[in-house]
Amino acid sequence: MAAARLLLLAALGAALAGLFASAGKMKIVEEPNTFGLNNPFLPQTNRLQPKMSPSAISGPAHLFRLAGKCFSFVESTYKYEFCPFHNVTQHEQTFRWNAYSGILGIWHEWEIDNNTFVGMWMREGDSCETKSRQTKVHLVCGKSNKLAFVSEPSTCVYSLTFETPLVCHPHSLLVYPTLTEALQRRWDEAEQLLYDELITDQGYKKTLKDIFEEAGLLKVTEEKEVEKQNKKISLEFETVEKCSKEYKQLSKEIKKLKDLLSQHGIAYKGNSAENTSIKHVSHKLATAVTTVLNGSKDDEHLHGDTGI
Repeated sequence: MAAARLLLLAALGAALAGLFASAGKMKIVEEPNTFGLNNPFLPQTNRLQPKMSPSAISGPAHLFRLAGKCFSFVESTYKYEFCPFHNVTQHEQTFRWNAYSGILGIWHEWEIDNNTFVGMWMREGDSCETKSRQTKVHLVCGKSNKLAFVSEPSTCVYSLTFETPLVCHPHSLLVYPTLTEALQRRWDEAEQLLYDELITDQGYKKTLKDIFEEAGLLKVTEEKEVEKQNKKISLEFETVEKCSKEYKQLSKEIKKLKDLLSQHGIAYKGNSAENTSIKHVSHKLATAVTTVLNGSKDDEHLHGDTGI
């Protein structure tokens, strides 16, 4: 009997030892890092890693004061943080060892409709299957600055409602006043062209998009940025047909100018290599026309000499 008790006590002791050993292995989970910033006390592999830097601050100047601040909203077991002009993050408020903490979007660009800022787009968040998470933030009038509502209308696309007294004035979210005078003039010209039916509605919208991109309100795609750079360094012809048409037109103009020079007794000399350069031909013809208009027959300027 005594032996049985000893065996029982030994088994109980072993069970308690195993229990305490497993308790010692329990992982204590701290609240996930907030503000969407990297917590210096966490290992590098556990910190939030943004894919890109936020876009530059843009839009209505009175909203710039929100930059550098963050606003929280808790729903169920998730805590959401919206940092205007920076990012949106989500943190699971549970004690699971692998509680989710991630970026739902990084400040990217405005959404504009009918001359009004209708939302802030946060894009390039954490990966979600084959795409990145993104969030649209709606700005609505409110008594104080606060994140009021969060939803997920479609998979990995989130919608936030942010209340602020900064947008209560009826003109507080108009786009036109935020533009430079030069861009405002371009917009005015586009309006007039549309009114006179000299451009289509599609052409008008494209012009506005170009204006908004130049103002930094919309993000310019990498492809469009490359296209702009190419336009600066070369002539652009959309099709071979258009290129051929432009060439024929230019050839006719050159012939007319040569005939004009011949009528005034002005010699025109140029080798084939020179004539292959459109810029060189244009410069020589411009110089020649100036000479004709001034009534001079001095042909020294027709041999590539600008006279400077």
